[in-house]
Parts: sequence; structure tokens; C-alpha cells
Amino acid sequence: MRPHLTARDGDLVLARPAAHLSSVVTDLELRTIIGAMAGRDAFLAEVARDVLLAAPSDPASITYRQDVLRDALAEEAVVRELYQLTLETQESERRKVWGYGMRSPDSIVSRSVAALVVFLESFRRLRAISAAHAGRFSSEGFRRFFETVEAELDDAYLRSVEQHVRRLSDRRGVLLSARLGPDGRGTDLVLRRRHRDGRTLREWIGLEERRSFVYEVAGRDDAGMHTLSEIRGAGLVSAAVALAESIEHVHGFFQQLGTELAFYVGCLNLHAALAAKGEPVCFPGPPPVGSPTLEARGLYDPALSLRIVGRTIGNEIAGDGKALLVITGANGGGKSTLLRAVGIAQLMMQAGMFVAAEAYRADVRDAVLTHFRREEDPALESGKLDEELTRLSELVDHASSRSLVLLNESLSATNEREGSQIARGIVRALLERGVKVAYVTHLYDLAESFHRLGRPDALFLRAERGTDGERPFLLTEAPPLPTSFGRDVYRRVFGDHALADTSAATDSGEAA
Repeated sequence: MRPHLTARDGDLVLARPAAHLSSVVTDLELRTIIGAMAGRDAFLAEVARDVLLAAPSDPASITYRQDVLRDALAEEAVVRELYQLTLETQESERRKVWGYGMRSPDSIVSRSVAALVVFLESFRRLRAISAAHAGRFSSEGFRRFFETVEAELDDAYLRSVEQHVRRLSDRRGVLLSARLGPDGRGTDLVLRRRHRDGRTLREWIGLEERRSFVYEVAGRDDAGMHTLSEIRGAGLVSAAVALAESIEHVHGFFQQLGTELAFYVGCLNLHAALAAKGEPVCFPGPPPVGSPTLEARGLYDPALSLRIVGRTIGNEIAGDGKALLVITGANGGGKSTLLRAVGIAQLMMQAGMFVAAEAYRADVRDAVLTHFRREEDPALESGKLDEELTRLSELVDHASSRSLVLLNESLSATNEREGSQIARGIVRALLERGVKVAYVTHLYDLAESFHRLGRPDALFLRAERGTDGERPFLLTEAPPLPTSFGRDVYRRVFGDHALADTSAATDSGEAA
């Protein structure tokens, strides 16, 4: 019995993301997203991180999860109740069962009986939740889950488990049958169901001689007690193995159910945080795998939204058929924010989540890889350009023909001519391989060279500057300009008087 709430034909397997994806977490500021999903729950954080960085890359799997998440949003209380049930089951098992040893058949049986008591109560609660709420869920994932619960945890099954618990908990000991071996030892030991009493009614009233006899081992007979324990253990081996396998299966079911529900609980937490700020979300239906697509309306960076007081400003992108997105324009105009929004939206969509936008549509990619500008190496082990090139080399090594690469002011550590030349070669190589590239750059030579080519698969967005020097944080489709309006940023930070003093000093120097 498997939950199948995150995949039609498989389980949600948590595998720590590859080391090269750690930069994605940093560059896209995913810790803010993960924190909102997890609250203070470390397990929710682990699930959120792993699912975001290892999302499925086929549209059918994405749609399957999105349908389940829609159900979860509509029936939030039920989903949280189910998740709480898995937590309480695992905690109860830990407290009541883990203290048992696991070396002898006798201890395995004792542990299994204790676990069955825990699971039996959880099965009843699960059945009750299913009976009360199953009819309100419409997604394939939840319908299959509740149908499985009803079919496999029916009344007959629960009664059978209860009977096994009673029999295995019988304090009178165990009943074994055996054959006499050629050396006088017992062989073919089989665990038998105990009757209420070992004697028949006729034996009880004295009308028939007893057909069984009792041999009692003296309390001080250590050797006899040891032999008796060996016989009991040998008779319990097959039962212990069967019980251990059954318990492991049930334990795995609740563990897997808890893991898959943890993902949806994290989505509920994030949805609530964004809704509290009045931010929009949408469920994008991913198109079939094919040409590159990126269409968005009101696309915003949810990590930024969760950190600031007000709402963020959304942007529009019309990138159907575009494999290259070049973002230029005014400093502080929202270029890096939009790039992060694109990367986060791709990850959230492919994880089967909602996306932080009014409307969104993008083709599925097998990985999102990032290369953002870093601070100078504090250990001075390498120059800034060497460090950038090393990370770019690692990125290219991990990129496939279906990857999305996000570059933020890459190769800005050298002069414009050299940086543009290196960047052109890298971007062209990625595009020829089929990689989709989004590049925020101040390298006018680089941006203008791509614009001059008139590539039909390239889209150019520009961060605008208001007439008063303020930034509206709205990016429009426009060719690159040979300035990023750095004077505006300087004025905003240091004031008009500082800019005037600097200009005067410059003029004085030129006059001299």
C-alpha cells in the first residue's frame, strides 16, 4: 500500500540535491521560500528544499501534483489532519516500540505486537477521515489514496489485525507443535493457534483420559530454562520474520505518507503567507515538451515579497519561442529581481506548485542552473575573473540540452570588451546545445551584439528610468542602451549635493 500523492506510479524520494545546486539556493534566495514553507519544522524544510531542486521534468507528473495541491488548498483542514496523524503515529511508535531489542525471535515478536497496537489505532483514525471526507476530493491522487484506504483497511482486515494482536499478546505463552527427530530432538516446529484451554470438555468432566501432559521446568533449572527458550525461539522464527516484514511495510507506508503530505503542507504554508500580503498565484499548465516558451503576466519574486512590507511589482514577459532572454537597463531597476522571479517560477511550476504570478506559462526544463556575481574571494586564492570562469565551467559541465541557465552580471569582473567576448562564446555554445538562457548584463557590447544579429529566438527586456530618476521596477521589451544610469543610483544613495561635489571635482581636475 503506497500513498501515490506526488506521483502516479512512484514515491516521493528525498535525495540530497547535488552539490552544484547549492548555488541555486543562494542565488535565487530560496531559503526565504523554504522558510515560509517550513515555519519552524526542520522536516518540512528538508522536503521543500529537495522537492524544489529535484522536481519532475515531464508535464504529466507536474499536472498530477498540481491537481492534488488544488484539492489540498480546498480541503486544508483535512490535509493537515492527515499530516498530523502521520506525525503522531511515528512519535507513538518511537516511544512505545523502539525500546525493544531486535536480536531474538521473541523480542521481534514483542516489538511487532507493540507496533501493531500503534498502527491499529492509526488505521482506524485513517479510515474515519476517509469515510468522512473522501467524497470532497476530486484529484486523481487523493481519489486513489482514499480508495486504497477503503479497500485495504476495511472492517474485516482491522478485525483480523486485532485478533492477531490478542493472540500474540497471550500471557500464557505460545503453543508449538513439533515432530520427534531421529536423534530424539524436536523438529518441524510450528506456531499454533491456542484454544481457550488445552483440554477437551470430556477431559474436563473426567469422562476421557487426558491426551496431553505437562512437564514443568524447575525455576532453578538454568539449563532447562535455556533449552525451553531455544525451543520457543525456534518456533517463533517464521512468525517473527513475517511480522517484522509486515511492520516494516506499515511503518514505510506512514513514513511515506508523512513525507508526501509534508510537501503539500509546505505549499499550504507558503500560499497562506503570500495570500496574507494579497499577492496573486496561478497554476500554470506546462505545454508539451518542444520549443522554448516563457509567457508571464504579473510575475514577481516571492522571496522578495516575503521580506518587504508592501507588495511587489509584477512584470510581463512575452517570450513564446524565445531561447535567449537579455535583460538590461537602469541600475536598481529590478533586473536581478526579475531574473530570480523567472528561476523561482520555473522551480515552483515543475515541483507541481502554484507560481507567483497572475498568469504563467513555460516549457519544462530538466534543471535550473545559476551563475550570479559573487564578492571578491576573501582568501585571495584566485582573481575575480578566475573565480567566475571556474563556476561557469562547472555550470556548463552540468547543463544539458533541456536546462535553463540564469546568468546575473556574469563576467563583469573584467573590462567590457574582454567580458563581452567571453560571454558571447559561452552563450552561443549554450544556445546551440538547446539550453535556454536568461542573462542580466551591464555589458552593452554583449547585449548590443546579440540585438544586432536580429535573432528571432531572442527577447530583450529593459529596466526603465523615470523622468525624475526614480525606478518604476517595470521592465519592457526594448533594445539595450549604452548606459545604466549609475548617476541616478549615486544621487539616490548620497544625495544631490554629493553628486554636485563630485562633478565639481571632476571639472576642476579636467581644467587643471
